[in-house]
Amino acid sequence: MTFATGKNEQIIMSKDTCFHCGLDTTYTKITFDDKSFCCNGCKTVYEIFSANDLTCYYNLQQAPGATPKDIEGKYNFLENPKIIEQLLEFNSDNTQIITLYIPHIHCSSCIWILENLSKLNSNISSSIVNFGKKTVRITFNYEGISLKNIVTLLSSIGYEPFISLDDYSIGKKEINRSLIYKLGIAGFAFGNVMFLSFPEYFQVGEFWLEQYKHLFRWLMFFFSLPVVFYSAQDYFVSAFKGLRSKILNIDVPIALGVSVLFIRSTTEIILNIGSGFFDSLTGLIFFLLLGKFFQQKTYTFLSFERDYKSYFPIGITKISDNKEESIQVYDIEKGDRLLIRNEELIPVDCILIKGHARIDYSFVTGESKTVSKQSGDKLFAGGKQLDGSIEVDVLKTVEQSYLTQLWSNDVFKKDKELAFTNITNSISKHFTITILLIAFLATIFWLFTDVSKALNVFTSVLIIACPCAIALSAPFTFGNILRILGKKKFYLKNASIIEQLAKINTIIFDKTGTITSNKETRINYEGLQLSDAEESLLKSTLRGSNHPLSRSLYNLLNEHNILTLDAYEEHLGKGIEAKYKNRNIKIGSAAFVGFSSDTAALNTAVHVSTNNRYKGKFTFYNKYRKGLSQLFNTLKKEYDLVILSGDNAGEENNLKKLLPTKTKLLFNQKPEDKLEYIKYHQTEGAKVLMIGDGLNDAGALAQSDVGIAISENVNVFSPACDAILDASKFNQLYDYIKISKSAIKIIKWSFLLSFIYNCIGLYFAITGQLAPVVAAILMPLSSISIVVFTTITTNILGRKLD
Repeated sequence: MTFATGKNEQIIMSKDTCFHCGLDTTYTKITFDDKSFCCNGCKTVYEIFSANDLTCYYNLQQAPGATPKDIEGKYNFLENPKIIEQLLEFNSDNTQIITLYIPHIHCSSCIWILENLSKLNSNISSSIVNFGKKTVRITFNYEGISLKNIVTLLSSIGYEPFISLDDYSIGKKEINRSLIYKLGIAGFAFGNVMFLSFPEYFQVGEFWLEQYKHLFRWLMFFFSLPVVFYSAQDYFVSAFKGLRSKILNIDVPIALGVSVLFIRSTTEIILNIGSGFFDSLTGLIFFLLLGKFFQQKTYTFLSFERDYKSYFPIGITKISDNKEESIQVYDIEKGDRLLIRNEELIPVDCILIKGHARIDYSFVTGESKTVSKQSGDKLFAGGKQLDGSIEVDVLKTVEQSYLTQLWSNDVFKKDKELAFTNITNSISKHFTITILLIAFLATIFWLFTDVSKALNVFTSVLIIACPCAIALSAPFTFGNILRILGKKKFYLKNASIIEQLAKINTIIFDKTGTITSNKETRINYEGLQLSDAEESLLKSTLRGSNHPLSRSLYNLLNEHNILTLDAYEEHLGKGIEAKYKNRNIKIGSAAFVGFSSDTAALNTAVHVSTNNRYKGKFTFYNKYRKGLSQLFNTLKKEYDLVILSGDNAGEENNLKKLLPTKTKLLFNQKPEDKLEYIKYHQTEGAKVLMIGDGLNDAGALAQSDVGIAISENVNVFSPACDAILDASKFNQLYDYIKISKSAIKIIKWSFLLSFIYNCIGLYFAITGQLAPVVAAILMPLSSISIVVFTTITTNILGRKLD
């Protein structure tokens, strides 16, 4: 029986086999849409695929939903709550998250079906695939679907997860050995083919020509078979998927070049008109895979550096012997008592001991609903506290790989990433069209000049112009730049941020906590004397806030007994209010606390009122960061500079003296005002870099083309940002932007180098003079030289930052 599965594709199936899984349907007699199914489950999956326009899933192979045998009862252990608790990454309210290792993930079609699980079951809210690690991270409502049912569902569509009860760290099974096997086979074949090609290179006479010529050529052919059909298969699959999606990706010309090399070489030895280009063919694939292997090793190394070597320079407050100290998050140990302030991220799984917890898990689940927790409840890493300060006991040491995953969560991928086309894809599209045009024009020319050379010229152009060097340039350059910047305490979310950073033309700074240093601020109090009870309430309230002014003032006040507040609320951009027994307090702007004055404020001030009675104000005399004036004067030569501050205009005159004359200064800006300002200027063509403290500026950081959060040992990490800059390196911001621009230049220079190689090769190809030895030299030489060039130049850039 023949079943149509797409516009131009068909699958041949027996009338007695299930269309979905391929099992026998002789006795079931279940049909739908002229197709046979072995059970209602397979029929239901097909119906869901059809209803959601996902039937191209069946284009992958016959019966792609083949269910692994003997799964009945296999996953009954997933009904055990203790085992489930160990396997789950997140478990709160009615939402659970698990990361499953799926060995069968092998191509873009696998990613496509696994990231559409929500269409198969509405209780699955999201599923995100990590192709390199062969894992899928699934967020689901456990009241609607159990973990066991999810695993069974995955198995039923052909993606049975690997779950080892000996090792609960599911995501650690990440070694992609298939690449090593493919590289090994390609290298073995390449070495042997080169050895067999030596007599041809050096024109060895009688021995070669009379006795072993045909044997050697056929041996080269057989050595190339596993290279083309196994080692190079990923390039063909990627090219096919790209073409089917009407995208000319970098793998299209690579697959075309490999195909032409193999077909032409095979034709030459069959017709006994030449030795072909098997040396170039196997060498090309070997060097491409070698580049991919080094790229994978580079990013694995980077991942290690990111996860465990201060990738997040954020701190957390540890309570020990009634004293508070700031420690790095990776220094947290099981059993530690931590203080989590308002708007702070919970870095570890812990138990709530003290305080009122209202947790926002949107960073983890993507849903903004908050949950309230009581003393004794378990809190999960990734949640944000929204109701004052709490104290927790640590259950697990921090897994920064989880924070890395949280930062890169697809929940936070915005239009700015979707609309961004990276440099390799942009150039590869034009490169492919150009090469095809050259091939056709050259062929037409030779058809009118010398017909015998036309086919030779067409294939030669496609062979020599394979863009392997282009494919290697960007990964090696960006990988090395990420490593270099990380060592200099500038941490980028991913490589695409380098390209986006190089395109900016407008830089916007927050003021407090961004261009000012919290550690060196001088504070003066003016007003009525605060009683011990009022000062204790003030300090307890400030303890819950992460705003830079709150932190500075909190550290200034005398030691007092910390109170467990009855109510706490922080109004972003305005102030804080709290209540303890019959006393309430407001801290913030003059208008917020109910104070009005005819005199304009000359400095940043925090006003205080208790029980609706105005008490006074703390005036802050800002200490600006080292090298601020020099940095702004350097940046002003190339960028439009703006200060967007939520504070009053008291510092305007000081800033005008300190900063370049044309720097825009805007004060009294609420968080939403900053966001709208950026959005408006983006519509005018501005490419905006926003630099803030990660707290009030979260919306602005997310809206900007690149958002950088300044970190000064405060745990206000925001997944909305694209990069984290250590505050001590603030004065080197221009150097970091400059190195991003230099990285793009390196890639373009490497493209030019590749272009020169291609021009030389194209000359031989177009004129019909491409000999095997020329292709054998030029193709691998271009790949090796590009890798060496990008490595050396990026390391030179890194030394300039020292």
